[in-house]
Amino acid sequence: MNMNIPALNTKIGDKCADCPIHHRAVCAYCEKSELMLLETMKSYSSYAAGDTIIMAGDNMKFVGSVVTGVASLSQTMEDGRRQMVGLLLPSDFVGRPGREFASFDVVATTPVTLCKFERIPFEKMLKSTPQLRERMLEMVLDELDAAREWMLLLGRKTAREKIASLLMIIGKRQNSLSPFDINTSMKFELSLTREAMADYLGLTLETVSRQINALKKDGVIELEKKRHVIVKNFNRLLDETGDDGDGGYVT
Repeated sequence: MNMNIPALNTKIGDKCADCPIHHRAVCAYCEKSELMLLETMKSYSSYAAGDTIIMAGDNMKFVGSVVTGVASLSQTMEDGRRQMVGLLLPSDFVGRPGREFASFDVVATTPVTLCKFERIPFEKMLKSTPQLRERMLEMVLDELDAAREWMLLLGRKTAREKIASLLMIIGKRQNSLSPFDINTSMKFELSLTREAMADYLGLTLETVSRQINALKKDGVIELEKKRHVIVKNFNRLLDETGDDGDGGYVT
């Protein structure tokens, strides 16, 4: 069950300009007057892990941005089989302007806070605001790149490369929300459970645990408590992904 939030704490902030994801979200290029207009059409909702945020076929009355947490994008086949096709991380956009019905299920993998905009007013603003259109185009192209990367990950990579790639994706995205130097160590919270990682990557739970332990044993990663990952050498983790190149690190 989702719950509307009448007021958020200072870490999220009531004003768009104070939002922790503002510099990466769809509103990143908006001017003060445009942010004020967005504030008139926005609301916040929170979801517990496992809650369905959107179901495929739903009439989409809102679009929005993930502020905190992780959600999965998935599609269910006629015989009940389900395939995860993407992850939504903080600053990722939810919904499709110009599309009335949802194409995918969106499920909260962890507790999620969503900044929601009424779809029709947002679409009107998108048409009249070049900065908003520019940022939306950039995000669509980033999403296309992520989809291509995910096709490679699921189709060709070994189990070890899949785990390393997922750690890289989550680590880069979390650290992109704050200044980060790839020549220093990377530390991030692994917000997905090993069960969720297994489901997402098409692996067994045992395989996920075995590969994480192997990466730890080989010194590629360190684990602090249960959910914090430390990467001492960014390039070494990149090598483990099997990618040819710099991995498209986002600064």
